[in-house]
Amino acid sequence: MPARNETLTDRLSRYREINITVTGRKSGRAISNAVWFVLQEDQLYLLPVSGSDTQWYKNVLRNSLIRIDARGIAADFHAVPITDAKQVSFVVEKFRAKYGAGDVRKYYSKFDVAVLAQTRETRGNEEPNMKSLRCAKTRTPGLSKLK
Repeated sequence: MPARNETLTDRLSRYREINITVTGRKSGRAISNAVWFVLQEDQLYLLPVSGSDTQWYKNVLRNSLIRIDARGIAADFHAVPITDAKQVSFVVEKFRAKYGAGDVRKYYSKFDVAVLAQTRETRGNEEPNMKSLRCAKTRTPGLSKLK
């Protein structure tokens, strides 16, 4: 049971794995997967294990709504695909720093895409730019407000 006043951000800062739920592009059913993530300031990044061949990634291309669940505290986000090689490399390096280069090499086979999970209120129609990925002052508002 979640602690009183515990937020999603609190959970994300403590755990190494979350569950995501996406809508199947063919079945229309809710499909859940355990995934690794990186929380950088208020930016939540996901890295599909098989890159653009990963099924949940293909599903979010069709329907960008994604549910993030950190052990009982959940919220809906929009998945924004990151396809620019420099931006993907930035995310991959963050995953290597958090999980170790050996484990990332062991479990991830293709590094051609990443995903930025944004709250509905911050959803944009554009792919994030390098400035927003690197600048500590640039934040995605809303993630820290989730409870």
